[in-house]
Amino acid sequence: MEVILKQDVINLGHKDDVVNVKNGYATNYLIPQGMAIMATPSAKKMHAENIRQRAHKEAKIRQDAQALAAKLNLAQVKVLTKVSKNGKVFGSVNNIQVAEALAAQGIEIDRRNITFASTDSLKEVGVYEAIVKIYRDITATVKVEVAGEE
Repeated sequence: MEVILKQDVINLGHKDDVVNVKNGYATNYLIPQGMAIMATPSAKKMHAENIRQRAHKEAKIRQDAQALAAKLNLAQVKVLTKVSKNGKVFGSVNNIQVAEALAAQGIEIDRRNITFASTDSLKEVGVYEAIVKIYRDITATVKVEVAGEE
């Protein structure tokens, strides 16, 4: 069944994408949850018109996202935490602390858009890379340094 997504759905597509899904997934989950509508011919025409009207706004959003990605690629974040004598972190450093450290530098990023290249959380002192999803296919890489508090 073909549906038009009304919002981003993880592992399926982005808002305004037309995707093919199984009938049960569409009728039992996507449509009742308000995440999608059926892609009838009239809905496809309305969708095409809406996309055409939003093309200018889309270009501006994409340009802003690329500027933010360039700024984030140069950014380096230092997260201070309690560590043991052998360099193990008590607990772990996760995307919430990275988002707070970026906010302290004046860059507001939703924590759900931050992932780490190697694992879900950082458990040792060192320098890591965090991948920040900014907009659809635009991502940036931020260096995260995990260091011990004094």
